[in-house]
Amino acid sequence: MPAIVDNITINNKSLDRRIKLTDDDKELIKWLREEEELSYQKLANKFGVSKRLIIFVCKPETLEACKQKRKERGGSKIYYDKDYNTEKMREHRHYKSELLIKGLIKNNNHGK
Repeated sequence: MPAIVDNITINNKSLDRRIKLTDDDKELIKWLREEEELSYQKLANKFGVSKRLIIFVCKPETLEACKQKRKERGGSKIYYDKDYNTEKMREHRHYKSELLIKGLIKNNNHGK
């Protein structure tokens, strides 16, 4: 049975820990890449994210091409560690519960 917080969305980007880069970060990355000519790897190290994410920020057409290829393959074929995934989902639910208790997010579903 799903937890109550599974249906609650974190609408505040500063509270959503799944978001690695803010919109300002993305603009800065594009500027650093174009004007300062920093490599993708140096930018990835500077912002603490993967090189692939930096490429997707700088070249959105690459992201769209990857999404299209995934769709053609029949969706995601990622095999993950079930125990690891379960633990991370518990941590995320706990975090969302704390945000709900503190009043930082709202339950708009009211018992649905």
